[in-house]
Amino acid sequence: MHILFARFHVVRIRSDLSVKLLNSVKTFEAMEGLCDRYSNKSGSGDKRMDGMRENESVVDLKAARKRFSRIGWMYVIGTIVINVAQYGVVYAVSYLRPEWLQNGNLYLLLSMLPMYLIGIPILILLMKMIPADPPVRRSMRAGEFVVSGIMCYSMMYIANIIGNILTTVIGMFKGGQVNNQLLDVASSIDIWMSLLFMVICAPLVEEYVFRKLIVDRTIRYGQGVAIVTSGLMFGLFHGNLNQFIYAFVLGMFLAFLYVKTGNLKITIALHMIVNFLGGVVSTLIMKLIDLDEYVRILENGMDQDILMTYVMEHLAGWIVFIVYFVFLVGVSIAGFVLLIVCFAQKKFKLEKSENVIPKGKGFLTAFLNVGMLVYTILWVGIIIFQLLQ
Repeated sequence: MHILFARFHVVRIRSDLSVKLLNSVKTFEAMEGLCDRYSNKSGSGDKRMDGMRENESVVDLKAARKRFSRIGWMYVIGTIVINVAQYGVVYAVSYLRPEWLQNGNLYLLLSMLPMYLIGIPILILLMKMIPADPPVRRSMRAGEFVVSGIMCYSMMYIANIIGNILTTVIGMFKGGQVNNQLLDVASSIDIWMSLLFMVICAPLVEEYVFRKLIVDRTIRYGQGVAIVTSGLMFGLFHGNLNQFIYAFVLGMFLAFLYVKTGNLKITIALHMIVNFLGGVVSTLIMKLIDLDEYVRILENGMDQDILMTYVMEHLAGWIVFIVYFVFLVGVSIAGFVLLIVCFAQKKFKLEKSENVIPKGKGFLTAFLNVGMLVYTILWVGIIIFQLLQ
């Protein structure tokens, strides 16, 4: 994830700060309203719409664009506050206690605390100013949960492979390897820190911020729009191409489950399982086989005697690695087959909404507005910057 989530605390924010932030958002909304009115005037020579229903449809589209733009601005403000708070704390520590930044665990804590004590609470307060329409709550059987988990991991695993291929190709053109931020962080912290941040805190906060807050405020315009919006904003927030693709896919699938069940506990549980397998188990296995030593042997010409000694010293680790790899491949294949079956049986069919956006205008309404464009451009810029490093 762009930033591994830490323990979530709700802090009281001064009302004058919230008012100032809200006023800034309203200013941009007013600008967007002027653009809409100008657009209407420029098109006055076109044919007029027939019937009250078409007039109401135009009003709904304008209201929808305004709502999506407002959501985009809320997350832009949240992003800026989070980054300013994080860099401010890290800069202060680098001046006062630079040795703290050499410790992976301390560096992670210093990065996370400002986000959860300042940035995330402000974002939540801003989003709660927008009325919500939670999905209807439905139950999920144990078998359905297991099947969902298999499909969830399969999609993430396949998307992760695609992401790694893309970054490898980019690295070839760039003339250097693209940094994998998640791998760098996971390998530099203790296992208990991985459990705390990746398995417990990240799923809890991410599912609330990128599933509940977004879906509850966009589902009125159609389940499909809410799912794509949640997945795209979630993927972009990770801030690097390695994670964007699988986070986007994972985010959409978890949003689909939340839309269908209205139960955030289900998506949190699946998110925890995925992060545990990918962030904790995989890291432990990499340490068992001492992957860095193996890479060094390959880079130094792969001397047969040295290689054989290494293999014998890490034989147990390699057995665990092979078993785990076969398990992951099996789960991925099973999940892919289940996805095909579910698509064939139309299990992913979405329900229509009374305020659904007309066909062909969903992307224009949800994403081609000022707030969402600024959010997208901001994070795409961060991703490109990370690729060039």
